[in-house]
Amino acid sequence: MDQYINTPLTMDKVKGLQAGDYVYITGTIYTARDAAHQRMYQAMEEGKEIPFDLKDSILYYLGPTPAREGQVIGSAGPTTSSRMDKYTPLLLDNGLKGMIGKGKRSKEVVESMVKNKAVYFAAVGGAGALLSKKIKASKVIAYDDLGTEAIRELYVEDFPVIVVIDSKGNNLYEIVLQSS
Repeated sequence: MDQYINTPLTMDKVKGLQAGDYVYITGTIYTARDAAHQRMYQAMEEGKEIPFDLKDSILYYLGPTPAREGQVIGSAGPTTSSRMDKYTPLLLDNGLKGMIGKGKRSKEVVESMVKNKAVYFAAVGGAGALLSKKIKASKVIAYDDLGTEAIRELYVEDFPVIVVIDSKGNNLYEIVLQSS
């Protein structure tokens, strides 16, 4: 089923999403990869603030290429999500509701998603140039020294993703394997 949602990703919106749904996101999302996750995790462990409010937020595992002249952002394809798994349960416990990436997630992440009522979306790997056209604004908000791994705030319009794991733990990857 196709669903159009606007951020923030509230509990009501999360509950309405099921594994296999095509979703088009409009609104503010944030980007972070390995190094940024490590810094946020460390800050949270030390009781310090992180650069944005996790409550009802969506985090895109992205390290874009530099923007060409006249573009908001360069190629914006997802990175492998499992590299963020060791940091994810703490982020979910602190209000993160959605993640966008590619690939499988650990058992611990799925359990934390169910506990915290969150959802994992997949963006199509290899389609970064096309995905970048759905990003209408981009600004670095933290960790500029990390280059492409800095945290960015993006404004997206009808950004296409697929629900891979829903808030009940239903996993599209497993469903497809079982049906073949």
